[in-house]
Amino acid sequence: MMSYQNNIPQLRFNGFDGEWETCLLSDVTKYIKGYAFKSEDYQDNGVRIIRVSDLSSDSLKNDVEKVYIDEIKSKIYDKYKLRKGNIVITTVGSKPEMLESAVGRGIFICNENEGLLNQNMLKFENIKNVDNGFIIGLINTKRYQHYMKSIARGNANQANITVVDLLQYEISYPPLPEQQKVASFLSAVDEKIQQLSRKKELLEQYKKGVMQQLFSGKLRFKDENGDDYADWKWVGGNELFDNISDKKHNSDLPILAITQDQGAIPRDLINYQMTVTDASVASYKVVQKGDFIISLRTFQGGIEFSEYHGICSPAYNILRPSSEEVDKTFYKLYLKTSFYIKQLQKNLEGIRDGKMISYKYFSEIKLPFPSQPEQQKIAAFLSNIDTKIESTSQQINQMQSFKKGLLQQMFV
Repeated sequence: MMSYQNNIPQLRFNGFDGEWETCLLSDVTKYIKGYAFKSEDYQDNGVRIIRVSDLSSDSLKNDVEKVYIDEIKSKIYDKYKLRKGNIVITTVGSKPEMLESAVGRGIFICNENEGLLNQNMLKFENIKNVDNGFIIGLINTKRYQHYMKSIARGNANQANITVVDLLQYEISYPPLPEQQKVASFLSAVDEKIQQLSRKKELLEQYKKGVMQQLFSGKLRFKDENGDDYADWKWVGGNELFDNISDKKHNSDLPILAITQDQGAIPRDLINYQMTVTDASVASYKVVQKGDFIISLRTFQGGIEFSEYHGICSPAYNILRPSSEEVDKTFYKLYLKTSFYIKQLQKNLEGIRDGKMISYKYFSEIKLPFPSQPEQQKIAAFLSNIDTKIESTSQQINQMQSFKKGLLQQMFV
């Protein structure tokens, strides 16, 4: 039952007063179940089919492999068309606490003709005296998410809810004018988040494109006198990096986990579950700050960089720049590019537990070796873009936290 005193929200716009009405979600919604489209009807163009996997935490994904159905054939499925103002809710998906494709998560449709709704989802259509812009805010509150956890069934990989349980969710709502005021305000917040997300996306696209030009040598910097730098050399990896196997260490050094998103990082800073024996630790290799690390056994993609002094499993190669002419930031960026990773993948060796990259094969791949000043200019230019991307990410997080706080106070 409702726990808010007098059924009144903590935060309210001027000009509105009185208690909100209480009812079930079923009383203020009209829903349609998605259709089980046949995969054999999918094609590369036409009208898009919106699947559970196409949903992010708060919108439809556009960076996924899309599937379509013939435009003429789609006309018989008009009732499943997603229209502006609809709300999509999954009845099958990941656990409610997950960010993407979470069961029960509400997605607001901002544009007309987004596609046709596939099975395992519902769409809430607009009904008289109820604003779906208000409803979407209401069903993104923490209380709603707790309710989803309580009714979700399934295993660790997939959860499901019944429509009956979903519609039994108890809500409170004000008259339509106040609903519209709340919806309009939240829409403005969402628009700001979308603008920032688009800015981040464009920065990432720009970085990807300019990296391709810079690391191929097609786009060059000039020196301080406006003259060209020396022509690039292309050399084997062993000419720039030594293979280090230093096992002289003590137990005071942190054990490093090797991750794709954070590089080499002490295990106690992340949720790392694996335990090791003292005998195993004795065989671990010393990693210095600024070393590069590559997996011997399970190649994941790219070569990771360490900002820490520690030790890591002997299942990794430790690569250390062999001279001061090697700018670490330049190669930290280059060795994670998709075009370099593709070259590494060509040299994978098959073993029982997966794939490996030996130092020998790493050495055979030619790496760009501009003059150090040009390496530094390229590294500084790309690092500046990264700073802008990170700043935009922080703004997005701040706006999302702001919205989260609003949702807790503007709804009962």
